[in-house]
Amino acid sequence: MNTLRVVTLACLAFFSMLVTASATEGQGHGSHGHEKTAKMDHHDEMKHDDQAGTTAGGSMVILGSTVNKGVKGMAHLSDISAISAKMGMVTTHHFMIAFVDEATGLQIETGRVALKVTNPDAKVGETIELVGMGGHFGADVVLDMQGEYHFKIGTKLADGVSRKYHFHYVVQ
Repeated sequence: MNTLRVVTLACLAFFSMLVTASATEGQGHGSHGHEKTAKMDHHDEMKHDDQAGTTAGGSMVILGSTVNKGVKGMAHLSDISAISAKMGMVTTHHFMIAFVDEATGLQIETGRVALKVTNPDAKVGETIELVGMGGHFGADVVLDMQGEYHFKIGTKLADGVSRKYHFHYVVQ
């Protein structure tokens, strides 16, 4: 039964991102490379990095972007606490990260991606394997206390190179 809830919540989070992507396309923000062969325009990317949107489940926050060994990682956090509560679950946010090859502008959608979340009390959680889903890798997480969270991501993408990324977010 819990597996069904997790799958359902992941699908809801994914569909809410699709709704957001469709809505922002009409506002001149572009597709942001949700297709394997899509290129990201640097101008569109900069507009995207400065914006926070709203999804069907709540607000989406852009955590930022960073480049490691020629691959840009762009992380977002979507508040899904209302949907989770309705389903009797404790997850509060959907963490997602998309990768783009800096040399080609192509989105990278294959490989292994794992996340470790450090809470405001400096407690490091279990490793969470991020699942590839429609242009990004993601997982639902619990951010249930106020303060700064750290998201450390380790990857081994399609090119076989190991990379690490680090983002943070303050829950108020």
